[in-house]
Amino acid sequence: MGIVLAAGQGKRMKSKLYKVLHPVCGKPMVGHVVSTLEKLQVSRTVVVVGHGAEMVKGYLGDRAEYALQAEQLGTGHAVLQTKELLAEEEGLTIVICGDTPLVSVETLEGMMTLHKERGAAATILTAVVDQPKGYGRIIRDDSGYVTKIVEEKDCSEEQRLVQEINTGTYCFDNRKLFAALSQVTNQNAQNEYYITDVIAILNGQGERVDGYVLADSAESIGVNDRLALAEAEQAMRTRINRNHMLNGVTIIDPASTYIEADVQIGADTVIYPGTVLRGETVIGEDCVLGPQTDIADSRLDAGVTVKQSVLQEAVAGKGSTIGPFAYLRPGAELGQKVKIGDFVEIKNAKLGDETKVSHLSYVGDAVIGRNVNVGCGAITVNYDGFNKQVTIVEDDAFVGSNVNLIAPVVVGKGAYVVAGSTITHNIEAGDLAIARERQVNKAGYADKLRAKFAAKKAQEKK
Repeated sequence: MGIVLAAGQGKRMKSKLYKVLHPVCGKPMVGHVVSTLEKLQVSRTVVVVGHGAEMVKGYLGDRAEYALQAEQLGTGHAVLQTKELLAEEEGLTIVICGDTPLVSVETLEGMMTLHKERGAAATILTAVVDQPKGYGRIIRDDSGYVTKIVEEKDCSEEQRLVQEINTGTYCFDNRKLFAALSQVTNQNAQNEYYITDVIAILNGQGERVDGYVLADSAESIGVNDRLALAEAEQAMRTRINRNHMLNGVTIIDPASTYIEADVQIGADTVIYPGTVLRGETVIGEDCVLGPQTDIADSRLDAGVTVKQSVLQEAVAGKGSTIGPFAYLRPGAELGQKVKIGDFVEIKNAKLGDETKVSHLSYVGDAVIGRNVNVGCGAITVNYDGFNKQVTIVEDDAFVGSNVNLIAPVVVGKGAYVVAGSTITHNIEAGDLAIARERQVNKAGYADKLRAKFAAKKAQEKK
């Protein structure tokens, strides 16, 4: 089982957003913790909520069960709110804070393994740090078992030198946890019930209490303010980038590359500096991304190149090229080997294989076929002030520069639209369409206009 403590308001965040919903690398902190428990395949996950309960429930949905801590009376009191749900369960229970997004699956697996091997009633996740000030110290006996946790204010001079600290994550024998919780009191300066008192109670009963030391102390970061949030963000980003590189992705400059937690990237993809990959983005193999590219909730198949562009909820087929300075908005769907050039915007439009929209064009609410050429400055005029209308351009058509396609309109297969035309009627397959005023040249009229304007300007000066 897993118990996630997520009831605190987080006043030090100084934010309208409930603390555990602050994102780290694109995912709320409590989302990271619950995802870790899911990967651990715990049988039940109970999230203890208080302030902002409805927002937490709205985010997590049915991924967890919930217990309400109406008054925040300490960590022991928080765990006790799960009694009706979990007290009768057999097995191990992990207690973890919802503001510790960096604790990994591997760490929890290691803690549970040690817990079982040593026959412990409780195992504390600990960290060895250079600056332990402010943290509860882990005191061990000669056998290596934990005898107590001593808070900073209660430390002797010798205990103050101990560098092993309590991280606030625990593994318990579930039955022994709830039995000990019933004995916890609030006889302390804060009048609160602390989970650390469970450790003292178990020790007093002769139970074994162990400590599992983190390999990377950065995992112990608990986020209580914006400084810690930035620290957690940096540590998480380093971990994410490292994992991608170990899986065969080339990141030219990891320090200037931002990849969120749920992004997937195929091997042999190269990512240049200034690239941001967000949300549920999936990148295929052999892609080239960046520099200065922002891709959110999009799918790129193998061999796609994106330079200095923005993609949001878009799809790009195998071998397509995008940018520089292109904008693919939600609903943009490119076939294979499509070319989207500079200052092109695509919105809610499907483009067939090998179609080219090379520069300075807008394609919105459209279905464009295979092997279509859309010239410079061409636009689909999709909005009449009241409704969005669809433009259809069939396979092998040619749309010249500065063409306006006034939707709804269909350009037939292999049709040719002459540059500068404004198209308001359907074009049949194989036809050529021209829709522009015939040019008229007025001899000498430019000189007459200049003389007229000069005379007017001279008159105004008098």
